[in-house]
Amino acid sequence: MKRRDAFLISTFAVVLAGAGISAGFGHAQNRAGATAHTQATSLGEGVSKGAASTANRGVVRIGYQLDGTDIILKAKKWLDEDLQKKGYRVQWIQFVGGPQLLQAMNAGAIDFGETGDAPPIFAQAAGTPLLYLAHEPADPKGEAILVPPNSPIHTVKDLKGKTIALNKGSNVEYMLVQQLKKAGLTIHDVTLDFLTPPNARAAFEGGKVDAWAIWDPYEASAENTMHARAIADGTGVTNNYQFYYVTRSFAQQHPDIVQDYLSGLEQADEWVNQHKLDTAKLLAPQMDIDVTSLYQSFAKHRFGIEPITKDIVAEQQSIANEFYQLGLIPNPIRVQDDVWQGTFHLHKLP
Repeated sequence: MKRRDAFLISTFAVVLAGAGISAGFGHAQNRAGATAHTQATSLGEGVSKGAASTANRGVVRIGYQLDGTDIILKAKKWLDEDLQKKGYRVQWIQFVGGPQLLQAMNAGAIDFGETGDAPPIFAQAAGTPLLYLAHEPADPKGEAILVPPNSPIHTVKDLKGKTIALNKGSNVEYMLVQQLKKAGLTIHDVTLDFLTPPNARAAFEGGKVDAWAIWDPYEASAENTMHARAIADGTGVTNNYQFYYVTRSFAQQHPDIVQDYLSGLEQADEWVNQHKLDTAKLLAPQMDIDVTSLYQSFAKHRFGIEPITKDIVAEQQSIANEFYQLGLIPNPIRVQDDVWQGTFHLHKLP
């Protein structure tokens, strides 16, 4: 497999520059910004003090992405108000992708977070002290391999020898691997250009890559504004789950806050299900994506947190086994070892 950034299996490293964080799981990484929307301490302080829970000092740190429903939880302030009554403040920290978010969790910079299905595999292999808390319903059509409207590429098999942009270690990496396998190809037959979604979009629009593996709502936006064509999605190869996590130490020390977080997520999901157009209007200026594309992305999906079952663990274990066989992670992992053993006790937040 030809790659434009080095394939490294090394020790975990963190570089802080202002509000930015760049880190690796021992797997070559992008430099991606983490913007701190701070109601308490700064991101730098969270990292410098290590993995010890800041909730002991009255701060709960939540990593989020703009395309997740937890941004609604942030906007509505339900969790902030609930925890404020208990003497805590919430620090919301924004990330451009799941790999970057879990890199921060490994560095001790956040207590909670959410990503797609592939990032936790890399994180577990790197020893990140995470616990799977819950997941959203399957969304196989929520990610796709896109090509320009006039591209000669019409099937996955046509990708042989081509360059594909994607966010390293994200859910679309597994989808791409599986679609290539289905077409009789391997990752050695293509060139992977690891770029964050904004940079990948620019490269795709500028003709610097032949295809783009991406998730909604970026997928819907590219289809609507650039007339990109989807040649494949997750259907038949992956369920594309979205997962929520907590650090192991935080779950042990603050089980009540874990229940508050889960309750807030469920409340946010219910609100999105009932207000999908309003959600699109809320996120459009923050994501720089048109309302129509965002609404289309939300309209085809049902939201609502669900517990981690044996079937979910088995699916995640399949991803882990595949990545180990491909040499994408340096050691085998057991997904079950990092699953929260609690039970949902959901309640309405203010």
